[in-house]
Amino acid sequence: MCGIVGAVSTRNIVPVLVQGLQRLEYRGYDSCGVAVYVQGGQAQHSGLRRARSTARVAELMEQVAAGDSHTPLEGNLGIAHTRWATHGAPTVSNAHPHFSHGPGADAHQRPGRIALVHNGIIENHDELRAALKAKGYVFVSQTDTEVIAHLVDSLYDADLFEAVQAATRQLHGAYAIAVFCKDEPHRLVGARAGSPLILGVGKDGQEHFLASDAMALAGVTDQIVYLDEGDLVDVQLGKYWLVDKARKPVAPAQRPVKTVLAHSGAAELGPYRHYMQKEIFEQPRAIADTLEGLEGIAPELFDQQMNHVPGANAARVFAEIDSVLILACGTSYYSGCTAKYWLESIARIPTQVEVASEYRYRDSVPNPKTLVVTITQSGETADTLAALRHAQSLGMRHTLTICNVATSAMVRECSLAYVTRAGVEIGVASTKAFTTQLAGLFLLTLALAQAKGRLSLADEQRHIKAMRHLPAALQAVLALEPQIISWSEDFAKKENALFLGRGLHYPIALEGALKLKEITYIHAEAYAAGELKHGPLALVTSEMPVVAVAPNNALLEKLKSNLHEVRARGGVLYVLADADTRIESGEGMHVIRMPEHYGELSPLLHVVPLQLLAYHAACARGTDVDKPRNLAKSVTVE
Repeated sequence: MCGIVGAVSTRNIVPVLVQGLQRLEYRGYDSCGVAVYVQGGQAQHSGLRRARSTARVAELMEQVAAGDSHTPLEGNLGIAHTRWATHGAPTVSNAHPHFSHGPGADAHQRPGRIALVHNGIIENHDELRAALKAKGYVFVSQTDTEVIAHLVDSLYDADLFEAVQAATRQLHGAYAIAVFCKDEPHRLVGARAGSPLILGVGKDGQEHFLASDAMALAGVTDQIVYLDEGDLVDVQLGKYWLVDKARKPVAPAQRPVKTVLAHSGAAELGPYRHYMQKEIFEQPRAIADTLEGLEGIAPELFDQQMNHVPGANAARVFAEIDSVLILACGTSYYSGCTAKYWLESIARIPTQVEVASEYRYRDSVPNPKTLVVTITQSGETADTLAALRHAQSLGMRHTLTICNVATSAMVRECSLAYVTRAGVEIGVASTKAFTTQLAGLFLLTLALAQAKGRLSLADEQRHIKAMRHLPAALQAVLALEPQIISWSEDFAKKENALFLGRGLHYPIALEGALKLKEITYIHAEAYAAGELKHGPLALVTSEMPVVAVAPNNALLEKLKSNLHEVRARGGVLYVLADADTRIESGEGMHVIRMPEHYGELSPLLHVVPLQLLAYHAACARGTDVDKPRNLAKSVTVE
């Protein structure tokens, strides 16, 4: 959600800025822009210049290439941004970067002296706006971001760093900002509080960068400094320095430069039609990478192998805790709901799963012996980070994250971490990140069960053998794609759908419904199949397809009764059934046979056909599969 790129250099930095925005497109956005300081041959042609668009970055590139009537859009100092609308509609006037317009300025003629981009939400923007208007500042957008630009301008007295420091003291909310001033054309200032920001260190001090994501700087620099909460950074040619939230200087050892290999090639589409399709088919490899090192693990050493150790103190923590609290949002929440079944049935540990945005605002009963597990793809999800901090403030110090980004804020703030290896995921609707989360959560389950002495040697060997076979099993499921395409042609004509699952597979039904609604815009909901007669059965008609996840487990006969209830009301069923379930195709009953029954790990297999169903139905409806409307990949605002 929203992306920042900024740079100060001795070269024309515009191509780097725009290329950085392209690499951040996966986060989701509805407008984009770039601003630079242009040093013109004539005084009236120098100063702040920008290009903005409510289309894709490709259209912005065309604007940049064309320049304007005064001069090409080129410069050594600049900032760029992709915006996901919060305050104000996705219009050009609301797009970033924003310029200041001081008292007496003609906002529609020449810009002021401050250019600024911002991720996050400023909660006291109304009060600040009123005070700045009283001083004569002119507002041309509906955004909270423009307030920050005017505020910095109002505090500016020949030192941009001091002005930004003073401005951030007045801001309430979450922000990552990058700002420059036309009066100091070799200086870029950044600040972060509740939203990620990094510093990219260029070669030989000839250029430095700011960005919201290391991916934005792939191919430009791999030398990254991660800013901590409350940090401000002053970036100039040949040097940079930081102050912390107490405004005390930060020594280099406190924020070390790290080598981060964010390969741009990971984002190449290759032969696939969409990134989501590519990522669905990458799942066997992603699972194999996530489980790398599992081969040959001796049972007594399972939680000591370097690739599966969440931290040096894991064994002690696992022995001490007596319950688990899982905090997550969206798709990650559904992976947590699945893990609850594993943790309670295999590890015999009481487990609670909470929507992070709800947990942080309700009264709860803390237990210092709880293991707080956060699940997040990006490691920067604002609600999940806030929920983690809330749990810590209540005295729950044992924390572990399942995360796909080793350098993220979540990994840094949790005492233990299991980093999945899904690789870069571009499609907004998560696929491979979800299944690798499930793999990581199953490993956590086994480690906790072992630590508690609740996992027999035979069961451990059985589970490890099943996990080793997962990549091959996923390949067999992907081979079902032609049958799923046939289903998708029916779904593309509908406007409502119902998904059913029982027990361990109820969260998978929830995930299937989420995928369908996210990218097809078909209204879909999921129910525990036993609840069918308590409400949703009233909705069932021949125009509302019902998808059922039907593994051959202890609840199969119960599920079959639910399917009969649907058929008796004229409903049309689409069933993902294990081969030995004796569920047959017939009138109003469409059945796809899963290649094999996979026991406790079957959620990882059953979710893949649901991903493919959503994908192909979206293709049939002609929606923007990778960038669905109103949604963002990395949700860094509340």
